Amino acid sequence: MLIVTTNDAPGYRVVRTLGLVRGITVRSRNAIADMVGGLQSMLGGRVGTYVKLAETSRAEAYDELVAHAQQMGANAVLGMRYEANEIMEGVTEVLAYGTAVVVQSE
Repeated sequence: MLIVTTNDAPGYRVVRTLGLVRGITVRSRNAIADMVGGLQSMLGGRVGTYVKLAETSRAEAYDELVAHAQQMGANAVLGMRYEANEIMEGVTEVLAYGTAVVVQSE
């Protein structure tokens, strides 16, 4: 599956546009991660606990996006983006979205 953040894919031409695809996940922090993250943030620098949580969330949303695109019969997603929103304190929604298309090599 070809996934690009641009609105076209050089070397490919779109032969069919299938529509919007998305993948979503909702993740929460846990008490232990908050404690470790709090300690890391007091020391300054990279807060690895939260980086791991963010990367895991994005990976889950991305995997859902790919699965949705495959279900629609796409072989590529154009204009892929991430968006994150805090639903409540400590609970974050991560959305991956784009346009599912069928492309062919030029």
